[in-house]
Amino acid sequence: MNTTTERHPVDEKLPIMKLFALGMQHVLVMYAGAIAVPLIVGGALNLPKYAIAFLISADLFCCGLVTIIQSLGIWKFGIRMPVMMGVTFAAVGPMVAMAGNPDLGILHIYGAVIAGGIFCIAVAPFMSQLMRFFPPVVTGTVITVIGISLMGVGINWAAGGQPIIGKVVNGVFTKIPNPDYGSPENLGVALVVLISILLITKYMKGFIANISVLMGMIIGFLIALAMGKISFVGIENADWFAMVRPFYYGWPQFDLGSIVSMCLVMIVTMIESTGMFIALGDIVGIKVDNKTLARGLRVDGLGTVIGGIFNTFPYTSFSQNVGLVGVTGVRSRYVCVAAGCILVAFGLFPKMAHIAASIPQFVLGGAGTVMFGMVAATGIKILAKVDFHHNRNNLFIVAVSIGAGMIPIVAPSFFGQMPAYLSTILHSGILLASAMAVLLNLFFNGQGNQQDIHANALASAQSSDH
Repeated sequence: MNTTTERHPVDEKLPIMKLFALGMQHVLVMYAGAIAVPLIVGGALNLPKYAIAFLISADLFCCGLVTIIQSLGIWKFGIRMPVMMGVTFAAVGPMVAMAGNPDLGILHIYGAVIAGGIFCIAVAPFMSQLMRFFPPVVTGTVITVIGISLMGVGINWAAGGQPIIGKVVNGVFTKIPNPDYGSPENLGVALVVLISILLITKYMKGFIANISVLMGMIIGFLIALAMGKISFVGIENADWFAMVRPFYYGWPQFDLGSIVSMCLVMIVTMIESTGMFIALGDIVGIKVDNKTLARGLRVDGLGTVIGGIFNTFPYTSFSQNVGLVGVTGVRSRYVCVAAGCILVAFGLFPKMAHIAASIPQFVLGGAGTVMFGMVAATGIKILAKVDFHHNRNNLFIVAVSIGAGMIPIVAPSFFGQMPAYLSTILHSGILLASAMAVLLNLFFNGQGNQQDIHANALASAQSSDH
């Protein structure tokens, strides 16, 4: 009698060369998004190239480590499905705001990241109850404001960085105008990158279309290299191999406003991840119940804690890779385990990270315009599912919340006379929009009900670019 049980495709162990090829495909699909956040935050902090290269190495290392935990599963952590983990764009706005606050620094960012990760682990089992406070009208509004907030970063990138830069003159740190800001060469290369991404997206299919952002950045990089706009100074000093050291910049510091902001980001991240996990479960044929969901969300939190320890940022599931699972039909979680191993290896080779850190900001600008615009567009896509016709109150929720979120963007000194300890909260458009949307939704629509939760999660899965 045959006593063997048929193995589910998710648990299928493929030949090692096939695992490597399919894993590398997942890495390429998410690579541009994976290195984007360290480049943004490192630029906002005015870090030198070697420090940004270190952030990229740390990020790739943690991407791989957290991906392995999520896909393979350890104890009560890991959804045990093919999931790639990367830094969430939802955290970029608050982190850039912290970087721009003269009273805060990178250690406060890491303190907020670690606290946010612990918060995420603690609330993961209760997420099904919390989701009633975050229906599509709230999550769609918040994600739209995140995208709008980030667009300024992408636009400045395309022009060549920040209009005002810090420079040491005669031993004194001085802020001066950026002489290269808005030059025709910068704008031209950024435009070529943008057009390349659009052409690849329109005319190419399958895998190449999935890595259109990465391809556009490569094209822009080669053009900038030919123009003599790229410097590899320092790459000879970078090690071929180096371990990623925890607490590289020192022990984290904790600021209450920053922590509250990051905890709200983690709630939005968990809403997105919940939708992603439910959608992935449908693709691979596994029912995502509350226990499975809690295991997956705990890794969002654990990965974020690991990120704070190893000098990087909050982690979440990358939905473009969920889409890749549907495109390829390969459901084995061991493909993503292999991809995680590849990312860990990439993080241990500093010279590779140094090359990535050499990408000029105007090259990133063309890609950033697409990536950040897609964040806003996916928020709008979620809002398209909201009933504005029969429930006009939803219009007020969106209108007032976006208005509140725009305050720090269009009027940075609006809250200039408020107490200093409130600066982190009041200068985060994402935090203001989130709080306003939640409160107004409670005021107009109440808490919702259990029947809405599954539908809300699936709607949140539409936020498909991090």
